[in-house]
Order: sequence, then C-alpha cells, then structure tokens
Amino acid sequence: MFGKSGRQRTSGPRPAQVPGAGAAGADWSAHTQLEDAVRSYLLHPDVAMEALGSVLGRRPVRGFTLERVVDINANGTSVWQEAAVCDDRRLVLWHSEDMTDPSAPGGTVLDSSVQVIPLGSVSHVGIRTLVGTDNDGRRQLRGAFVFLATPTLQEVATVRGEDGASTGRFRQEAYRFSKSLEDGGPGQIRRLLEFAEVVAARVPGPR
Repeated sequence: MFGKSGRQRTSGPRPAQVPGAGAAGADWSAHTQLEDAVRSYLLHPDVAMEALGSVLGRRPVRGFTLERVVDINANGTSVWQEAAVCDDRRLVLWHSEDMTDPSAPGGTVLDSSVQVIPLGSVSHVGIRTLVGTDNDGRRQLRGAFVFLATPTLQEVATVRGEDGASTGRFRQEAYRFSKSLEDGGPGQIRRLLEFAEVVAARVPGPR
C-alpha cells in the first residue's frame, strides 16, 4: 500500500488540477513546514493534514517526504499520493488513491489511509544515490533511493524449483522512496536524503 515500488508510471503530463481537488504540483522542497509543503504539492491537502494531524498531534516533525503520481488511462485520470513523516519515535505514512465507485457523485471516491510504524521496529535503512556530472562537468546528484524494512513478514509465497520441489519465499515489510532530476528535481532529491538521514539517526541499534 505504501511506498512506490509497485507503481507503474505513465509518460503523460502531470495535470495541476483534478476535479474535486485544489490546485497543486509546485516544488515542495523549499518548504520546511509540513503543512506548507502539503498544501503546495498534494491535490487533497485538507484530507492529508487531517489524517496526519490526528496521529502526529503536537509531536514535532523532524523530517518528511512527499510523492504524487498521476495515472492517465482509458478510464480517465487517477492520482496516487503519499506523505511519509518522521517524528522522534515513529514513521507516519499517509496514502491516498482515487477509487472507482459508481454510486458516488462523479464516479470516484478518495481512499485515504494512515499507517504508523514505531522506529524501534525498523530493522534496515538503505540509502543509495546516483552521482553524475552536469553540462559543465561539475559533480551532480541525479537521484536518490531510500529503502526501509521491518522484520514483519508481508508476503509468503510458494516457489517451485526446476526439480519440481516447492520452497517458501518470504518477503519482509518494506517501504521504498525515490527522487530523480526528472521526478522531483534536485531540491526533492536533497529533501529525501535528509528525511532518510533523520529516520536512520533515530532507529535504535542492537541491544
């Protein structure tokens, strides 16, 4: 549900407005306050802030990253959105996606979800960067990929080998985030890395 590892991107434009939502899509990386960033970027900021605020309360926000993907297909336009927020003890994830509902006015509803992960349950933080050069030959950060995992099993599948024997395949609960020059730009790359560093600094070590 959370993290974009399973999302399929489309090559079409990302519209600035979707029916029933406010204008959005500006580069949020210049905003240090969560609400300011959400209102500049997400298409349903009131829904996002209400959901996040009910969990965060008065706890300070130490870092966050935002993502939005617009899918354009034969059925129209749908928007997948995500906010990942770290306070001192938890990772709070908000996710929304347009869902088809013929009984609703307009034919769609917004599926909004919140998940809370104690930082003590994060068992692995992976940070990968892509470093290249710009047109003048200067070093340039071109992408960032962040991987967070917990020991919780998310999927158990049976795999049949070439000899016909079956074995179990286990996959841990994991959350993936990425930014590139084409998807977010240099500011959002930097903010994603800052978010990852905040999370990594607060993950408890072995006891």
